[in-house]
Amino acid sequence: MRRIALTALIALAVLAPSCGPAAAERLVVSLSNHRVAVTSSFIGENLVLFGTVEPDNARTPLRPPYDLVVTVTGPRETMRTRRKERVLGVWINTDSREFVRAPSYLSILSNRPVAEITGQDALRRLQLGLDNFLLPQRFGSDLGDTARDDPFRAAFVRLETQQGLYREASTAVTFLTPTVFRAAIPLPANVPTGSYAIDVKLFARGVQVSSANSALEVIKTGIEQYVADAAHDHGLLYGLITALMALLIGWFGSVVFRRD
Repeated sequence: MRRIALTALIALAVLAPSCGPAAAERLVVSLSNHRVAVTSSFIGENLVLFGTVEPDNARTPLRPPYDLVVTVTGPRETMRTRRKERVLGVWINTDSREFVRAPSYLSILSNRPVAEITGQDALRRLQLGLDNFLLPQRFGSDLGDTARDDPFRAAFVRLETQQGLYREASTAVTFLTPTVFRAAIPLPANVPTGSYAIDVKLFARGVQVSSANSALEVIKTGIEQYVADAAHDHGLLYGLITALMALLIGWFGSVVFRRD
């Protein structure tokens, strides 16, 4: 019995050096601007996420070529998509679908099409690509995602894409060297305010080997922020003042342009 145990220990001692720690990479990322100010003259902004792939320790070899997927999600909102049909010559809303806590902004950026980076199971599990991102819908009292060809889901993604709020770009990430990269993050003029999460995933030969996170904030400044805060915090007073201003402007216009 002792001889068997001794033999097992010797075998483990021989195998241990050859097993060694698995090769691993880590991501170091930084954003060109973590706070975007929205003013009356705001026409959009392009941010740049840049970073590098580094070994997890000094003896860990790197394994290029790499693939990178950056997912930027804006504040969550509950939104509704309606379907119009022509009834007796009039277009009316006949059906609708509510999307619960869907990103108000969603940008998925990569160095090549995500379908070429990893397998379909991993794409769905990691929610990479607009077709694989979860957009829960309300079905009565239940919540659930639907197939990518669901007409309401397709219409919702199409409308958000037309407004520049949803985007999937397979050339937005550029590797300047085998381990140094940059990604362009476009923010349109109608970008919602709030906190944005940035998730970066690194792949090597179809397998995720590392990830990193960052964040940015979009805020209103100046008179726009004052008006927005007043409308949100003092809704009744804001409404009364707005109605009074409308009456005064109407009365002033009738006096100035009065015809005697």
